[in-house]
Amino acid sequence: MNLFREAILRQNIARPPVWMMRQAGRYHSHYQNLRKQYSFIDVCKIPEVACEATLGPIRDFGFDAAILFSDLLFPLEVMGMGLTYDEGPQLSWHLRILEDLKKLKTGSKLVEGLNFQAEALELIRKRLPSDKGLLGFVGGPLTLFCYAVEGSHKGQLDSARCGLQDGRFFGFFEKLCELLVENMCLQANAGADAVAVLDTCAGEFDEEIFRTIVVPSLEVILEKFKMRNPQTPVVYYSKGTGPHYWKHLVHLPISCLGIDWKHDLSKVLMEWGQNWAIQGNLDPNWLFLQSDELESRIRIVFDSVKKLPAEKRVGWICGLGHGILPQTPEANVRLFLKLQKEVFPGVVG
Repeated sequence: MNLFREAILRQNIARPPVWMMRQAGRYHSHYQNLRKQYSFIDVCKIPEVACEATLGPIRDFGFDAAILFSDLLFPLEVMGMGLTYDEGPQLSWHLRILEDLKKLKTGSKLVEGLNFQAEALELIRKRLPSDKGLLGFVGGPLTLFCYAVEGSHKGQLDSARCGLQDGRFFGFFEKLCELLVENMCLQANAGADAVAVLDTCAGEFDEEIFRTIVVPSLEVILEKFKMRNPQTPVVYYSKGTGPHYWKHLVHLPISCLGIDWKHDLSKVLMEWGQNWAIQGNLDPNWLFLQSDELESRIRIVFDSVKKLPAEKRVGWICGLGHGILPQTPEANVRLFLKLQKEVFPGVVG
């Protein structure tokens, strides 16, 4: 057990663990030095380099959990969509019409194209201190669909919305489902303490689409995964959603809900902490503030959480409401962790 795993199981009576999405990334000098030698895809696909990228922020900042350095689009690559990176991901073609589904590859062996993730996780697990947690991750079905159709998850996503009506999503999901489950199992079996499902596009769609399309597809994926890896917790993060979305997730086998910075953390812990561990949720833009202003804002949030009954805090995993942004000052990341360990020393009570 480690702080992260204890918290995700809502058994933590010590300091809440800290990890942040994109804690290994462009803001960090360690990552920048790696990129002088390797392309982004090489950092992801060469297990030794992915391991080093993952461990860099653990050594430098002292996060309580490491998250595999990888990319959520690699399943689309092994399905035959091609993938390059030039100031962001570029697929070689998109699901413009229903007939395009025929181009997608399927089959149980496709997951072999993702073995580099397993090899990296095995290396990380060996080198990671025993008191640190380890996460794997995949993209949610809707988010992967939006990328497959639009090429990104920015903008109006009009074509993706049309794809929910003309059968493209359901055809895509039928082909994706087995691979995504295998991808999650591959990561769990390679040593991940938990696997996160990152649905960064979910909040771009209304509650009815979330209820009728997102949740049923998640249910299929998660139930198949849990049949094979019942002891591996699942984290679900859906950017831009709120309580009217979350209520539809209560019956799913999710252990931890990631929330963005648009919600009052103390209120979420009080009202939803009985359902899941809660990961989040300070605004990543705060990390660009001057240190005194940043410290003041962080203390207000941390103090509000510390005032909660201890049983409401046992499942809190401290972090940001989304990933660390490029150009974030490293000094502010250090300040965040310093304050967190200062405000929450030792036993919760």
